[in-house]
Amino acid sequence: MKRILCLGDSNTFGYDPRSYFGSRYSAQVRWTGRLKSEGWEVINWGENGLSIPKQRNLPELSARIRRCLPLNAVTVMLGSNDLLEGAAPAEVGTRMEMLLRCVVESAGGARIILIVPPPMERGTWVSDRTLIDRSAELCAVYRRLADKVGITFADAGAWNVALAYDGVHFLPEGHAAFARGLQRLLEEE
Repeated sequence: MKRILCLGDSNTFGYDPRSYFGSRYSAQVRWTGRLKSEGWEVINWGENGLSIPKQRNLPELSARIRRCLPLNAVTVMLGSNDLLEGAAPAEVGTRMEMLLRCVVESAGGARIILIVPPPMERGTWVSDRTLIDRSAELCAVYRRLADKVGITFADAGAWNVALAYDGVHFLPEGHAAFARGLQRLLEEE
């Protein structure tokens, strides 16, 4: 069985935006659960509210990744919370580069996939047009970064991922679309 480690925020965790206390969609709805049904052993490191880890936390993260070896692939989809906290796309890219170099060094030759989240939309969490624009700008930043680091890039904005009323979190049909897009990419190995 192929093994994939999925590092991300609430959309990797499978957060259900209809809940008030951090509940998640069922495994059958979450994109990570859909990958599992396609024959992957999924290690889901999605965490609500997760920003890109700071450099001082990377040695601990490296050790955690090494404990998961062997891996066939690692997905990294972070940056939305950094933007929500006020970081500019260039700053998010700088943080992400440090994280990706750590992942590449720790993942034992696994395929690393940097996924840019779908651009945010106007909603209860996103009222500022600047935030929407910055989330769209992140695509070009991550594409250049993936080329620089020598890993796979994926634009989840091209997968028609439906977002909830908050403008950030995936709807059930968004998880399905995301899983289809990622599965197609994984099959390109």
